[in-house]
Amino acid sequence: MKTPIDQLLAEHRIIEKALRALAGLCDRLERGEQVDPDAFDRIFEFLMTFADRRHHQKEEKCLFPALGAQGVPRDRGPIGVILQEHCTGRALIAQMRRAVSAHANDQFIEAARAYVDLLSEHIQKEDNVLFRVAQTLLDERSMRSLQDDFNQAEAELPGSLAKYEQEAQEMERAWAV
Repeated sequence: MKTPIDQLLAEHRIIEKALRALAGLCDRLERGEQVDPDAFDRIFEFLMTFADRRHHQKEEKCLFPALGAQGVPRDRGPIGVILQEHCTGRALIAQMRRAVSAHANDQFIEAARAYVDLLSEHIQKEDNVLFRVAQTLLDERSMRSLQDDFNQAEAELPGSLAKYEQEAQEMERAWAV
């Protein structure tokens, strides 16, 4: 049976596809190719809706409180680092959006590359540290409760996991080099 941690890991694989797509957009811009403005809107929508509102919010509102109940501090250690990285990621998305609005390709590329690097390292930390801590500390009852929290959080969000997975695959196919 899939656990909530398995779900978060699967979501990471979807986010990684979008990161490869974003890196591909940067590569195209660096080669002087034109990028359809809709591509930027599409990647921003995905990152803000799936990566942040769906994935990060499940971590922040469901997983982290469950770990906190087991004594893992929220303001320091692995959770503190992860929360700071979530904030940094949001700031980088805002920078990318401003750069696109200003037609500042170099600024977009700089912010986008920083975002790809940040999230790639962030995912590794979660996969190899935080989620392993969760699997060790959360018993079966806690995992069931966490799953209930995830189900409730997902019910409040638009789109299905399959929709986002398809979207990420399409972007990766179209833009990753």
